Amino acid sequence: MSYQVVPNADSQLNRSSGIAVYPGTFDPITNGHVDIVKRSLRMFDQVIVALAVNTEKKPLFPLEERVALVEQCFTANSNVTVDTTDGLTVDYAVQQNACAIVRGLRAVSDFDYEFQLALINRKLERRVQTVFLMTGLRWIYISSSIIKNAARHGGDISGMVPAHVLAALKEKYTESK
Repeated sequence: MSYQVVPNADSQLNRSSGIAVYPGTFDPITNGHVDIVKRSLRMFDQVIVALAVNTEKKPLFPLEERVALVEQCFTANSNVTVDTTDGLTVDYAVQQNACAIVRGLRAVSDFDYEFQLALINRKLERRVQTVFLMTGLRWIYISSSIIKNAARHGGDISGMVPAHVLAALKEKYTESK
């Protein structure tokens, strides 16, 4: 028995593009985020870190500063680009000719929300897949919110964020005192 591949609407997007979009607010970027990007590069030729403008969140760092912090993490890697988006991530992925959206999962509690997002994205645009990556065990307990809270109260977050992010957090919380 032989099978024939029949083109359909799903094949219109360049599935071999090797481009993935990793969206988030990255306020700030953590070593867990960096780990997800580096591991994504094992599967995709290019990863676009897309900083989402979320009007429901009040970020500590302005968008331009977050972009600069993320860019500084990947200066040595030409396969990572940093961009911003204020619309639907799935629409952005199509505009970038991406075949996938990468999402990191830390715990079961993340999965419920991320699964809902993946389903709606699939309903809106069947050509873009969602790829879930489990956060490395070293980073499973950290989030940007936890990092900011610890830094705000003088906690030692070294080793949880890139050095330049640590310096930016210290400066930000020194200014506010």
